[in-house]
Amino acid sequence: MAVELSSAGVSVQYAVESEAGVRPTKGYTKIPGIKSTPDLNPENSALDVTDLGDTEFKRYIAGLKDPGGTVPFTANNTEEFQTTWAAIVEAYTTAIATSKGMWFAIVIPGLTKAFFMKVEPKPLGLNAIEVDSVLEIDAYVAPQKIEGWQAKPTAA
Repeated sequence: MAVELSSAGVSVQYAVESEAGVRPTKGYTKIPGIKSTPDLNPENSALDVTDLGDTEFKRYIAGLKDPGGTVPFTANNTEEFQTTWAAIVEAYTTAIATSKGMWFAIVIPGLTKAFFMKVEPKPLGLNAIEVDSVLEIDAYVAPQKIEGWQAKPTAA
């Protein structure tokens, strides 16, 4: 019988490559205050390959998947989050200077695998602010590679 899962306890973590081009398997750091993740399940585009010999239906082949250019991770806009995100952007800038990349892992309690993607984090802006509401902020990353479901990262 399947055990149903909840979003409770899900974490978004980051790590910098220690070897250029190789996804880290350990040493990820949790990003505090994340409230939601982007949809990372894009469908393939459909490429029309219908030719004049087709008489009843169009035919398609799968094209590329588009994760959306830049995608948002929504967080509580706290001093801790802003400090952590600034450190993430700085770590990324340092990493790319040595041809290394940064990876995010979305870790879900109850699953043996985590979801991985190589990212380019963007500096924070400011979300709209409304009366009587929690201050949230969208932290954007540009996916560079989506590796998907792999073994969860280890601590050290």
